[in-house]
Amino acid sequence: MSLARRIVVVSKKPQIHAIAQELAHEVFAADNLSEAGEIIAAVSPSLVMFEGAFPPVHLQTCLARASQDTQLSLAAVVISAGNSPFGDTEYKQMGIHVCPAGEEDYARLRDVAAAVLEAAQHQATAEPEETTFFHDETAATVKMAGHSPAIAETLRMIKLVAASRCNPILIVGDTGTGKEVAAQAIHVLRHPSDPFVAVNCAALTASLLESELFGHVKGSFTSADRDKIGLLEIAGTGTIFLDEISEMPLELQAKLLRVLQERAFRKVGGVKDIECKATIIASSNRDLKKEVREKRFRQDLYYRLNICPITMTPLRSPERRQDIQLLAQYFLKTSSICAHRPTPVTSITRLALEALSRHDWPGNVRELRNVVERAMLFETTDKIGLSSIIIDPIDCEETPRRGHDGRVRDFSLEKAERELIARALHETGWQKTQAAALLGITRATLYAKVKQYNLRKDNAAANELQVAASDASEALPVAAG
Repeated sequence: MSLARRIVVVSKKPQIHAIAQELAHEVFAADNLSEAGEIIAAVSPSLVMFEGAFPPVHLQTCLARASQDTQLSLAAVVISAGNSPFGDTEYKQMGIHVCPAGEEDYARLRDVAAAVLEAAQHQATAEPEETTFFHDETAATVKMAGHSPAIAETLRMIKLVAASRCNPILIVGDTGTGKEVAAQAIHVLRHPSDPFVAVNCAALTASLLESELFGHVKGSFTSADRDKIGLLEIAGTGTIFLDEISEMPLELQAKLLRVLQERAFRKVGGVKDIECKATIIASSNRDLKKEVREKRFRQDLYYRLNICPITMTPLRSPERRQDIQLLAQYFLKTSSICAHRPTPVTSITRLALEALSRHDWPGNVRELRNVVERAMLFETTDKIGLSSIIIDPIDCEETPRRGHDGRVRDFSLEKAERELIARALHETGWQKTQAAALLGITRATLYAKVKQYNLRKDNAAANELQVAASDASEALPVAAG
């Protein structure tokens, strides 16, 4: 059996802590069930080890709340010394493993805990988690993660339009909201066996875009040394996706309008009409009504496209904000950016998730994915912590403070670490066990850091901590939220 990542021990007995150290990379200690619940929610352990002095119903409540917070099925062991006032049967009925262990016999605890861990690891490997990220089967097929009301409404519109004969189809929304994913969903529902062809209208000049869309005949212009099949023809009876159609030149908009009205087109330099059988889906991150008013987009083309538009809601919207944490966890599970790393990053701390939820995400889903993958690169443990969340690495490279002699002041990793630890202690009211859990480090490491940085809990230090927490919020990337 491989070592577990984390074990939470709710006991003061050194023998139990020693066994936990043998079985896990990290061990977190709690003195009571309230503290244990907070630590479990923060660190998502592989196993929880309780003393038998706690009533079964209290353990059940603690584990149920922690499971709700972590969305994990927690494995637990109760150590009964034989003089426990509670029967083993009561614990077992709740799915909690019981190990009778006396003061001089903890070998059985080691074996039982190891067996429970192995069974939990096997179950975690066998059970697919990916289905929990998606609203329904359609969303899962095109990897459109989310459970918010906005995603539910988007999927409803996608299914409505896909089941109809609506053609063309317009998808609007801010940059990074997933317009192409929505287009792929329509395609999967309407033409699952036919080609999906995408073209970025902003990436090509007018002449190149016309040649790409319609194709050209040999000799139609200087470099046309052979016939070329256009993307409209390649799409066949499938789908062609015109991304950022608002960037299409006006003269080409007129030719596209003809295609939409007559369902036919000609190659550049050609004289023969070719039937257009494809579903045409267009997208824009601009306000097309405004573009029409300012004469940058043809009014007749706008009305031809605007039959039943699908709107992609931005992450900053209250109707979509609940998807932020779920999307972050989905990107963590599916990213291959650290595929060859010996110790994979498998989870995100509660503080880090809360920081992500506070940001407005102007770049939407694409920006969120970048931040999560950047955190995976920076993180040195298996759990993304607050210090690894960098919203924009360029903005975070603030100008170093300089003294009167021109030398750089307060520009060190130690200062950043001190401020982060001070903030965690301040937020938890100097409960060191809870602060260690929030930081993703062991309590012993936290004690050492508190001593190293001479952090004290007194009135003067309390004021200093508030300033440090404020400074850290400005210096650390999460302040962007």
